Amino acid sequence: MDKKKIAVAMSGGVDSSVTAAILKEQGHDVMGITMELSDCSAGAVADAKLVADFLGIEHHVADFRQLFQEKVIDYFLSEYAAGRTPNPCVACNPNVKFGGLIAEAQKYGCDYLATGHYAKVFYDANTQRYNIAKGSDDHKDQAYALYRLTQQQLAHVMTPLGGWNKTDTRAEAAKRNLPVANKPESQEICFVPDDDYKNYLVQHRPELKHPGDIVDTKGNVLGQHNGIAFYTIGQRKGLGIAYPEPLYVIRLDAGKNQVIVGSNKEVFTKGLVANQLNWVSVADVTEPVEALAKIRYGAKEAKAQLLPNGDGTLKVLFPEMQRAVTPGQSVVFYEADGRVLGGGIICQSIDE
Repeated sequence: MDKKKIAVAMSGGVDSSVTAAILKEQGHDVMGITMELSDCSAGAVADAKLVADFLGIEHHVADFRQLFQEKVIDYFLSEYAAGRTPNPCVACNPNVKFGGLIAEAQKYGCDYLATGHYAKVFYDANTQRYNIAKGSDDHKDQAYALYRLTQQQLAHVMTPLGGWNKTDTRAEAAKRNLPVANKPESQEICFVPDDDYKNYLVQHRPELKHPGDIVDTKGNVLGQHNGIAFYTIGQRKGLGIAYPEPLYVIRLDAGKNQVIVGSNKEVFTKGLVANQLNWVSVADVTEPVEALAKIRYGAKEAKAQLLPNGDGTLKVLFPEMQRAVTPGQSVVFYEADGRVLGGGIICQSIDE
């Protein structure tokens, strides 16, 4: 075996703890690094240190609070203010978790950064490119959240759990008596207490509580909202409107401070436009291509035609209408074998 010096991004959870344990058992020179990101990080740091001490490996804490504030929290708040629904993990991974931690790992002489992601990272000698592919656990497609990583970053990344599933990971944690073996899954947004993003928005951007009109597609006023940041595409509950048929949020207009509602049928769209593109398995897409597309982390992949616009944006058309295409979310494209072709940020839905 080729012994490597590896830094493990230890979050204090089960996945990264098992990653550190198995890499050490394989004979690698392993150390742990935990990111200090916000006031919510204290528990993660303590748990990670507990595991590192248990495994007998070095443990370091990287203070990324300012970087995280600038690249993730400020972005998160600004996107909601603009009527978009962001994915903070997608912003964090290239800018903080991998961008920052790879540099930190290299300070300690490490060649690689290992994480507990359920995804596969590998080098394809034929294309001379690093690839990301879906992991073996169908319930955890974490390749989706990694699509923005660069070739330079992927060259230093290891994901030992890519061929595992969560059940196996928990079993291995228990078998090794890891201190966090029974720790529950982490919350969805690590810096938002109790996953209550609406309360978080009010606390940090009170000006987002800005009432306006709820209108139909013809502009008729049907009710009032308390701020477009608190609504998302496809939402039905909480509109506070008495109407003969169910109404759903189909669009948010930040300029007019309006929530536009319509029927369930109007929530479905034929396609979308994406920008801020990042390609993984290929250097670029300049001609139309067929792929599988996922419009949010929890969505199913759908067949799609990718049509480059030649201006850094991409039109994506679906043979089957897609529900609740949401500006601000990421659309990620996959090849038939599960490799990530690339992805981008949804900037608008289209109906033609």
